[in-house]
Amino acid sequence: MTYGIGIDVSQTWLDIHVHERGEEQRFPNTRQGFAKLTMWLRQFQTGQVVLEATGGYEQAALDALFAAGFEVVRVNPRQARDFAKACGQLSKTDRLDARVLAHMAQVLKLTPYEPPAMWQRQLTEYQQRRHQIQMVLQQERQRTANLTDNWLRDQARQSLDYWQKQLKDMDARIAELVAAQPQAQALRALKGVGPVLLATLLGQLPELGRLNGKAIAKLVGVAPLARDSGLLRGRRSIWGGRASIRSVLYMSTLTAIRYEPRLREFYQSLRQRGKQGKVAIVASMRKLLVILNARMRDYLSACREGA
Repeated sequence: MTYGIGIDVSQTWLDIHVHERGEEQRFPNTRQGFAKLTMWLRQFQTGQVVLEATGGYEQAALDALFAAGFEVVRVNPRQARDFAKACGQLSKTDRLDARVLAHMAQVLKLTPYEPPAMWQRQLTEYQQRRHQIQMVLQQERQRTANLTDNWLRDQARQSLDYWQKQLKDMDARIAELVAAQPQAQALRALKGVGPVLLATLLGQLPELGRLNGKAIAKLVGVAPLARDSGLLRGRRSIWGGRASIRSVLYMSTLTAIRYEPRLREFYQSLRQRGKQGKVAIVASMRKLLVILNARMRDYLSACREGA
């Protein structure tokens, strides 16, 4: 019999629980801690080892466990919390979270973790840094708007100029990194699909081209979800998915529905049929994503045939 393993991750500690055995342990979230963890786990017939996404603090542990040969899974925190509530576990501590994750590992078949390639990690890191710069710029603009003293306003403008240059340099660097990836060439043809969207898709959506259109749309969070019950037919809406991808896809779609003929006609036809602007934009986001997914699928297929 295999046992599900749950690991609650914090910046400092890893709390581990072995389902049904009731075994619990705590190790430091360090390389030395990973070595002790893997040695401790080898005494059990381990099945899935489930960790919760914790703002990046789980990444090193994921990679160490994967390298040690364990079947590791990273789950969305909302998914783990919903599972805990469904099981009647309303309290929340590190030990209880590890127990819930172990229960998930035991009873659910989850998608196993596959480490991204180094270039994908690099693109993701650059994208995250770009987002941080954008947030700083937004905050600086808001602060500047409330200043009345001329000297302070000049200081704020210098700060804005600095961060705007940082963003410009970051965009140029991302464009260089994207251009070095052959996969990007298959996605470039559409207007609105620039380096930022390409870096986001290549770095944070490794499933692109490997799933069908409906599945990829649901994964990103641009697929309409049903809310029906009995005779009730609820309003469809999007929910969940990968918000960081969706926000970049949204900005690219705003450009695409203006300059890309296929997307422009699609958007306008929806508006002419009485669809609200936001609904039409989300539908256009989904269509753009499905087109890119199909192009990546064709690229991967051609690579396999060439090999």
